[in-house]
Amino acid sequence: MKNFYRFCVFVAQFITLGLAAAFLVSVISPRFVDRVRQVVMPGSESAVPAVAPAPSPTVTQSAPDHHAGSPENVPEDLITASYSTAVSRAAPAVVSIAANKVVSTRQVLVPSNPMLQRMFPGIQVGPTTTRRQQSLGSGVIVSAGGYVVTNNHVIQGAEEIEVVLYDGRVMRASIVGTDAESDLAVLKIDAENLPSVAIADKTPPNVGDVVLAIGNPFGLSRTVTMGIVSALGRQLPGVSVYEDFIQTDAAINEGNSGGALINAYGELVGINSNIFSPVAGTNTGIGFAIPVGTAKAVLDQIVAHGRVIRGWLGAEYVDVPAAQTGTGAPAVLVRGVYDKGPAAQAGLQAGDVLLTLDGQPIVNQLELRNREAAMAPGTKVELGGARNGTPFKITAVLQERPQRQTSG
Repeated sequence: MKNFYRFCVFVAQFITLGLAAAFLVSVISPRFVDRVRQVVMPGSESAVPAVAPAPSPTVTQSAPDHHAGSPENVPEDLITASYSTAVSRAAPAVVSIAANKVVSTRQVLVPSNPMLQRMFPGIQVGPTTTRRQQSLGSGVIVSAGGYVVTNNHVIQGAEEIEVVLYDGRVMRASIVGTDAESDLAVLKIDAENLPSVAIADKTPPNVGDVVLAIGNPFGLSRTVTMGIVSALGRQLPGVSVYEDFIQTDAAINEGNSGGALINAYGELVGINSNIFSPVAGTNTGIGFAIPVGTAKAVLDQIVAHGRVIRGWLGAEYVDVPAAQTGTGAPAVLVRGVYDKGPAAQAGLQAGDVLLTLDGQPIVNQLELRNREAAMAPGTKVELGGARNGTPFKITAVLQERPQRQTSG
């Protein structure tokens, strides 16, 4: 009986050890168990799915080569937007400009007494001294024959102008004409077969379009910054009479003036001109460019006539909201008329409200100025409006707008 009991204990221990060994083998090497099962029971399927080997944590997955094949072979989510093609098309036409002039100065004596400072804020004493002053800016080659468009304030008063081309050549430039009203100037360099920029005058930009500013900020030539069109039709009082500026957040700094604002296709949409900066010389993401349509119109007139010829009515206006006109339509109020000007000769008076020009509604004073400026001197126009609530129509003959004088 005792021997039978020992035999049972031995069998139980053997089975327990066998099961423990089988469990350890299944945990450590499940594939070995699958192979044994296939041998013992051919045709049976593995209950444990094959596990792919984990990648080594020390190996970094390489990014795909974006230049190895055509874009259609690259997944859409891996295509990186680049504007290098647009820059390569336009950048060779952007030049750096150095405008040199001689300025005269005298020592200024400021009294130490505060009361005398109010009476005599500064007294010039001593001999007049001269010094050479240089202003840096940018320009855009708009024809292979050497015409360059820039800002008037870049070259204003300059006695000598040097242009640095994209390939590093330095050339003297002459002034073909300037237009203080639009802050544009046209230069000419004596060279042929120059790279010129394509002008997007038939496809104006929209708010939200990507734009690139190319220029010479702080003397750093061929600098490119990117942004979007933030707004259109901006008016900057005291800067320009006619402009409806393009606003952009592409960085525009000192030296960018006169440079190119291009679209994503490398086409010129504007001439960089101004920045809004609470602290002089700093960029706040608010820059302004002159629309290329305006720049092209000024260019064509300066090349043809040496100056810009605009029609002029001879009156100053302020906008009148539609709610205040009594007609439900916007209008402008005549703030004043120039003596012997077309408006005065036609009988227009300060306080008159103008509603139409040649039968077309007047939207605002900027639109009215642009319309009269686009007409040739000598053109007859019909003005419709109201005086003290009484409707009227008068005919005026436009004159050439007097040239705005600027100091050097």
